[in-house]
Amino acid sequence: MSRKPESPIESQDFSSDGFAGRVRNAVAWRWGSQVIAQIITWTSTFLVVRLLTPTDYGLFAMSQVLVTALAFLNGQSFATSIVQTEKLDQRRVGQVFGMLLLANVFLAAVQVALAPAAAAYFEEPVIAHMLRIQAVIFLTIPFIALPSEWLARQLQFRRQGQANMASALVGAITALVLAWLGWGVWALVYSGLSIFVTRAIGLMIAAKLWIRPIFDPRGAWDLFTFGGMLTLCQLFWIIQSQSDVMIAGRVMSTFDVGLYTQALFLTLIVTGRFIPPINEVALAAYSELNRAKQPVGPYFLKTARMVMMVTAPLYIGLALTSADAITVLMGEKWLGIIPIVAGLALAMPLMALHFICSPTTNSIGRPQIYLTTSIAGAIIMPCAFLWGAQQGTMGLVYAWWIAAPSLLAFTLTLTLPRIGVSPLALLRELLPIFICVAAMAGAVILVQTYLRFDLALVDLALQALVGAATYSVTMWLVWPRLVKETWALLRPKAEAAPA
Repeated sequence: MSRKPESPIESQDFSSDGFAGRVRNAVAWRWGSQVIAQIITWTSTFLVVRLLTPTDYGLFAMSQVLVTALAFLNGQSFATSIVQTEKLDQRRVGQVFGMLLLANVFLAAVQVALAPAAAAYFEEPVIAHMLRIQAVIFLTIPFIALPSEWLARQLQFRRQGQANMASALVGAITALVLAWLGWGVWALVYSGLSIFVTRAIGLMIAAKLWIRPIFDPRGAWDLFTFGGMLTLCQLFWIIQSQSDVMIAGRVMSTFDVGLYTQALFLTLIVTGRFIPPINEVALAAYSELNRAKQPVGPYFLKTARMVMMVTAPLYIGLALTSADAITVLMGEKWLGIIPIVAGLALAMPLMALHFICSPTTNSIGRPQIYLTTSIAGAIIMPCAFLWGAQQGTMGLVYAWWIAAPSLLAFTLTLTLPRIGVSPLALLRELLPIFICVAAMAGAVILVQTYLRFDLALVDLALQALVGAATYSVTMWLVWPRLVKETWALLRPKAEAAPA
């Protein structure tokens, strides 16, 4: 890596297809590799879930509360400042690397020290042993965060995607083998650890970012300020995302917590797995636009349309077909999660739209907006879960129904004016999708009412086929322009040179 400052981004032609082509390639590799990695993970998960029990997943979810709670301090947000900043050289990258090393060694030690307290809180002694092993995860973070953000700044996601796919394969094989050998919850622990170790090795090789850490912060306060703001956002996100298990773990049985967390895992497959890669590309692309004094709003509308065209039909379809889907994918011992999955799926399109807002304001140097919405989420979600947990697993579902639309409304109110987008413009962009989803839902309900074969796999396949066909045909016949524009946004073009 050269010490010479980067060429000014303003010299690029944003009116040509060059920028759009680079973004398409970035999306294709980052999102496409995530799809492949998730297919690998899902295949393993749906095999492993038949070998493990809800109690195993409940224990693992409880251990993840502390891991996730500490993770907001792992320095990933400081590494993200590499993407947004205009000034970058070898020294500044070395300073970020040094901070990542210090932070994560400290966090590993803290997790080991707090492991007995976490086990006592949940009244499950094995959690202490699990947390001591999982502390190794923090030692891999510097070697994941730094090369990931360095590649993201350059919109180079091919090698990053290859490393992610390799780590997913290693994790899947580890989980399946250990579950088959009867390791129980430890199959989940070591599978996660193997993913982090493999990813760290792969990304360091991919980025070829061989630099020495620098522990002198002078000259990098702007990076730390931006990263510090995102770290605070991450803290409030941890409160928001972990409050359900934290609260439920005290008032519900481990078995019920396992049911809920597995239902949540299924319904977060899109928002939790596929939205973050899109956000990574979006932050890099929006930041490049902002540095060139180009408007971000039009690109946000295209991103929102693309995300909702995928997530809305998937989630509404899952809500409608959850009974057959769970029977086929997970087996009879998991039938208890059917109503939970169906209920959670209804809230997830709203969360998907909420999640894609933060890169817009972060890219224009306004992370305080993201901080404000994160604080709101850290208040709205736990309050809803405190109420809902008293009513069991379905009470948590009802809490999502209240919290998700409330948080989205608050986020859009703060975000849209800052990027020059009106609520009416967003509604116009998304209305065709809502109409097509309604048509799809109607077709699936008709099939469920009048054409049943009493064989879950056949019924699921038929409903999925009819639903997908109805959605696609309706969209193509009524709004072909949207289909063509979205396909143009996603379709990769040949790169001028290999990454």
